[in-house]
Amino acid sequence: MSTLTEKNLPCAKNEKKDDSALLDAYSRTVVGVAETISPAVVNISVFNARNQPSGAGSGLIITPDGYVLTNEHVVHKASVIDVRLNDGSKFQARIVGTDPATDTAVLRIPGSSLPCASLGNSQTLKVGQLVVAIGNPFGFQCTVTAGVISALGRTLRSTTGRLIENIVQTDASLNPGSSGGPLVNSRGEVIGMNTAIIYPAQGLCFAIPINIIKRVVQMLISNGKVSRGYLGVVAQPSPLTRRTIRALRLQQESGVRVVDVAPESPADHAKILPNDIILNIVHEKITNVDDLHRFLDENPPGVEYVVTVLRGGSLMKLKVCPLELPSQKE
Repeated sequence: MSTLTEKNLPCAKNEKKDDSALLDAYSRTVVGVAETISPAVVNISVFNARNQPSGAGSGLIITPDGYVLTNEHVVHKASVIDVRLNDGSKFQARIVGTDPATDTAVLRIPGSSLPCASLGNSQTLKVGQLVVAIGNPFGFQCTVTAGVISALGRTLRSTTGRLIENIVQTDASLNPGSSGGPLVNSRGEVIGMNTAIIYPAQGLCFAIPINIIKRVVQMLISNGKVSRGYLGVVAQPSPLTRRTIRALRLQQESGVRVVDVAPESPADHAKILPNDIILNIVHEKITNVDDLHRFLDENPPGVEYVVTVLRGGSLMKLKVCPLELPSQKE
């Protein structure tokens, strides 16, 4: 009687070949992403007023004429900022603008035809999706780590106290010095900016989604600052049931659920309540938190707007007057 071994199992060799092919494809993907993005990743060194080193981090060139994206906390209170490219060239950077509320800063270095990264769309991200992080942990330039998106919709509190929402959680390893570097999808598109890790846990790393950053960067480059309104709510995306959509003849499949309302905030004065689902402001659909932030970023504070909310199965129209974030006032 013959025994079953790997030799006489007809599928064993094929399975090994299939595994090797999958691993090779994975490796090629990570290598391709690293080769595409690494030239645009920079090492940032920060010096204080006495020209002493006071910090370091990572950054990303986002335009050929030298605009560089990084975290605000990397360059906070910097007097001198040195930026070193992957090819060894070194520049002194100036701060174009910072936004502590989203921990975002834009720098400018001299030059033209610089290598720059392609910015993607964080709205399409899925849990389990392959991502690659590139940065300069402990000064080791252009260190590449790979992992997956562990969760979406996390929140982090910025230095201003404002919650940064829709944060991307990943297990792609980050260390001190990685802050400001890109989180990239398998197509080589930047879908987030690495910003935080949790000590002493391992594999708990966070990135600000690129859709938030793109809006902030545009305002920083145009105006040098971000002037935004706030409602005073903590919110999260909320899908609508088919029954609700049919009954109310809605033209959208999701809204934004209010988790909490700050006392004496514009939302509080407008009588917006926890568990209300915001569907639109004026005539702009609010289907996710990005839509809500976009409206507040693009429309002036101090103006009264009509907001439609779903409460207990019924639609209500309320008037709300967003105020300028206290930290943004001059």
